[in-house]
Amino acid sequence: MSSSMSIRVPLRQIAHARSGDKGNRSNLSVFAYEPAHYDTLRRQITPERLKEHFGGVLRGPIRRYELPNLHGMNFVMDQALEGGVNESLNLDGHGKSWSAMILALEVEIPGTE
Repeated sequence: MSSSMSIRVPLRQIAHARSGDKGNRSNLSVFAYEPAHYDTLRRQITPERLKEHFGGVLRGPIRRYELPNLHGMNFVMDQALEGGVNESLNLDGHGKSWSAMILALEVEIPGTE
């Protein structure tokens, strides 16, 4: 029997992610393991939420591209790598840690009794 209560879980429980770079732009994709969780991703993982959570590092605009047939989304984040691999002293100039960081975000999913 399902409950109307929701539970908070790390995004990694319902999705996987991959990230990369081009200069000072980072590319981050998130895909639901199960198609039923795609709407949760769409509602809760937004450019505004990323900016709020990672705001000190994400200095430019964030664009989200929805991929409904793949149950995922792609985020393009400008000014996200402190100048990029050739200009930054950042240990992660390629932006590979973005996928691990987003998977730590909590999302709400329906709970069960």
